[in-house]
Amino acid sequence: MKHSMVSSTRDKLFVTFAAMTLAVMAVVSLFVGKYPLTVQGIVSGDPMQQNVFLTLRLSRTVLGVVGGFCLGIAGFVYQTVFRNPLASPDIIGVASGASAGAAAGILFLSGTLWITAASFVGALAAVLAALALASVDKTGRSSSIVLSGIAVHALAQTVLMALKLTADPEKELSSIEYWIMGSLNGVRPDALWGNFLLCLLCAAALFLLHRQILLLSAREDEAKMLGAHVPRLRLLVLLTATLMVACVISLTGLVSFVGLLAPHGARLLTGRNHRKTMLLSGLLGSSLLCGADILARSVAQTELPVSIFTSLLGAPFLIWLLVRRARSRSV
Repeated sequence: MKHSMVSSTRDKLFVTFAAMTLAVMAVVSLFVGKYPLTVQGIVSGDPMQQNVFLTLRLSRTVLGVVGGFCLGIAGFVYQTVFRNPLASPDIIGVASGASAGAAAGILFLSGTLWITAASFVGALAAVLAALALASVDKTGRSSSIVLSGIAVHALAQTVLMALKLTADPEKELSSIEYWIMGSLNGVRPDALWGNFLLCLLCAAALFLLHRQILLLSAREDEAKMLGAHVPRLRLLVLLTATLMVACVISLTGLVSFVGLLAPHGARLLTGRNHRKTMLLSGLLGSSLLCGADILARSVAQTELPVSIFTSLLGAPFLIWLLVRRARSRSV
């Protein structure tokens, strides 16, 4: 009992510290960029400063906070449901579908809003295709969903390559490649708020289902003994998490490793799986994406893709994780 109380207090401290860190990074994000902003200039009503603050910096910061939070939660859900520490939000092809959709939008549509919509449709189509393929296997095993995701990923990559071949090398191809590398730059407020609302609804639903998500981490026969309809529950949870991811990456492009790193960081701090770990995963995801975005627009003369900085953290961590798993199996 005493150990449980100590663990709960420690977890609250971790969550509080992560929230405070995120708040500081969000404030820094509002004032970092090529055009200098000051509190005095914004409050005094300077038209240029207010325009930059409201249409560029505020939208970008909100996207970094909300997007990172959703990717962190989604990573926690995927790793818990699939009982695989290497699982990430792309495990059922959502990122590949979004890439193919964005490429089609860049080639055949005009305007950022339409490209975002095409990316979202592509991500959603990939998810539905993966789940439809998985439904052919009547056993409802999670491995069926993973295999279906691999198939959909391969198909979406083929479509993406075909679209790249038809693109203008000087304009359209470079736009496709830049989108694939991920960036929080140029997000339109009118495109942000609809996705923002859907993200909040999905995140709230996942927190309400946190007990069921933890139940899915148990063996399937044990979960059934506890009264859970495993295939139906797994479908609901994965569809909700993937819809949330689709909302984010349709705006940001592909952002690597946030959904992988954040849940592991949360578990390393708390040492277990529970609601506070899920919340901490979201807060760490927000801090990671905001921090990467701040670096992306401050370390060089031109803005760099945000995935460069998330990958600089993620790739060594993934190698360490693989080595650690190999050693634990050999013992």
